[in-house]
Amino acid sequence: ARTHGITLVGGSIAERRDGREKLSNTSIVFDPEGEIAAVYRKIHLFDVEVGGVVYRESEAEEPGDQPVVADAEDWKLGLTVCYDVRFPELYRILALEGAELVTVPAHFTTPTGKDHWHVLLRARAIENQLYVAAAAQVGETLRGKPAYGRSLIADPWGLVLAQAPDEETVIAAELDRAHLRDIRTKLPSLANRQVDAYRWPTRV
Repeated sequence: ARTHGITLVGGSIAERRDGREKLSNTSIVFDPEGEIAAVYRKIHLFDVEVGGVVYRESEAEEPGDQPVVADAEDWKLGLTVCYDVRFPELYRILALEGAELVTVPAHFTTPTGKDHWHVLLRARAIENQLYVAAAAQVGETLRGKPAYGRSLIADPWGLVLAQAPDEETVIAAELDRAHLRDIRTKLPSLANRQVDAYRWPTRV
């Protein structure tokens, strides 16, 4: 970040904190001076069964408990990690806290990726009228379980501005705040919410 004078969202990484038995899945934002600007710990743990394979992140990891919006070169940056993208309430909180761009470092498997990756990312962008930048792992990180890859950047209208193939590469897109504000002004779904009419159910 310091070398290139950029804001850098570093991963996520496995973080071991003092006094904790389990790891955190942590995304760190570095500012253009190379200083840590924000730290987000993944809230939603991947405890699922997909394609006959059982994943239990909670056996080794503990969940974070705090949504994070950071300042990034005059932009408001919301932080998420991978499985978080399936939880629209987190993205709505980030939007209401001022996020204009949300990052999603992720490892989607091929079975879920081919059916859900684009749909989820574009949906989060559309419903919250913000940019989404999702960096996806590629290759076979687990034996016989290739990652889906296909990093992408979506705009607040849900259009895919840039997309990677299933290989290591770099993608880029220009963020346009005027475009974001125009969408939020002409299709003011965030402003049109009727929050007094919504009630969280007491059970699933």
